[in-house]
Amino acid sequence: MRFQFINTALFSLLLLGWPALSVSAADSAETSAQQQLEQLKQQAIALNRELFILEEELLFPPQTQLAVFVSVDAGSLFQLDSIILKLNDESIDAHLYTASELAGLQRGAIQPLYKGNIRAGEHTLTAVFVGKGPQDRDYRRAVSHRFTKADEAMLLELKISDSSADYQPDFSVEVWSGN
Repeated sequence: MRFQFINTALFSLLLLGWPALSVSAADSAETSAQQQLEQLKQQAIALNRELFILEEELLFPPQTQLAVFVSVDAGSLFQLDSIILKLNDESIDAHLYTASELAGLQRGAIQPLYKGNIRAGEHTLTAVFVGKGPQDRDYRRAVSHRFTKADEAMLLELKISDSSADYQPDFSVEVWSGN
C-alpha cells in the first residue's frame, strides 16, 4: 500500500510538473520562432533597401539624371497653388499643392518635384508658378534656366523667395550640382 501511495504521489507530481515543462518548452520554441521571424524581417528590409538602390541606379543612371527640387524662403508675398515644369518647351511634370505640402515648404522643407533621364547637351528648364500674389491677386510667373547636361547628375532647385526691395515674390533656379 505504501508503495502504491508513493507511486501515486510521484505520478501526481510528474503530472503537475509536466504542463510546466511543456509550457516552458513551448515558450522557448515561441521565443526562438519570434527571434527567427525578427531576423527574417531585418533581412527583408536590408534586401529591399539594396533593391531600391539598384533600381535607382538602373532607372536613373547619373550620366542621364535630372532632378528638380522646390523650396520656399519666407513666402509671405506668394501663396503657391501649382507648378508646371517644362523641359525644352515640352511639359514634363505638374504639381498641385495641398495645404499640408505648403505648410511643410513654409517650415523649410525641400520637395523633390521631378526626377528623370535626359540626354547630354543643351537644355532649357522652364517652371511656371501659379498662385496668389500680393493683395491676394492671381499670380502666374515663369522662370527659365539654360544648362548643359554633361556626364554627371544635374540637380536644380526652384527657389521662391520674398523680395523686400519691391515687395514682390522672386523666383530663381539654383544649381546644386552639374554645370
